Amino acid sequence: MFDLRRLRLLRELKHRGTLAAVAAALSYAPSSVSQQLSQLETEVGVRLLEPVGRRVRLTEQAEILVAHTEAVLERLERAEAEIAASLTELTGTLRIASFQTAALALVPTALGLLRNLHPQLRVQVTQMEPEKALPALQAHDFDLVLAEEYPGNPNPRPADLEQEDLLDDPLHLALPGPADRPGAESPTAALRPLANHPWVMEPEGTTARHWAVALCRGAGFEPDVRFETTDLLLHLRLVEQGHAAAFLPDLVWSGHPPTVTLRRLPSGQGTRRVFTVVRRGRGQHPAIQAGRDALLRAVALTAHHVRDH
Repeated sequence: MFDLRRLRLLRELKHRGTLAAVAAALSYAPSSVSQQLSQLETEVGVRLLEPVGRRVRLTEQAEILVAHTEAVLERLERAEAEIAASLTELTGTLRIASFQTAALALVPTALGLLRNLHPQLRVQVTQMEPEKALPALQAHDFDLVLAEEYPGNPNPRPADLEQEDLLDDPLHLALPGPADRPGAESPTAALRPLANHPWVMEPEGTTARHWAVALCRGAGFEPDVRFETTDLLLHLRLVEQGHAAAFLPDLVWSGHPPTVTLRRLPSGQGTRRVFTVVRRGRGQHPAIQAGRDALLRAVALTAHHVRDH
């Protein structure tokens, strides 16, 4: 029978890419990781790694082993969830990764709910964009990730991850000036005068940037992107002070009234999907269920706050 600890090292190598990254993540010496994988090759009786320049990659046989290791780990996570469910008090640690606007608008409220309902549950939160958080979830660095999906830009859906919808977050064209009612002009007509206007957008390579540029091109122009940042609060500040136009989601106001002029977006482009992601087999763990329930309640409380305004 193969050694599960060594199989997990092989799996980590697949997800993290280098022996050094595996060693750093697991607090091992790189030489120890290499030695353990060499011993696994001896156990299996076939070559598992092959050099590619200064790196290594998994052989076909190693990929087969990793697939079976994933299945074993999924069953172990299910077992852990069942054991936790059999206990009367929720303890342990829940590690959450969230992108910025959800971290500001929803996570603090969810943390308060969790503290009141499950005082023995330790919750850790890291602000991280989904592009990095989802691979980290697969590598077991987190238990729960808040992610987003922009219109027309569906995310990959790895078989080892499970998604659950949290909310639909309306998106708007944001312009300098006091908050007012949406203008009467069509969404495309509202965009066209901004052909030569400065824009702030998220960096190249992000799904939000791809969506935003495509929206401008659909209105007949290439946006003049002078400011790039993943910080949507900085997007808002630049719009408020007249430096740029932007596309902003409702969550950026954290339930408070908008502070800039908002305009509608073209049909089918006006909402991003916000959802939670966990590893397959982990969704029934009481800590995961408690975290998801708290986030759903935070969404409801935020919506109630908006109606009160």
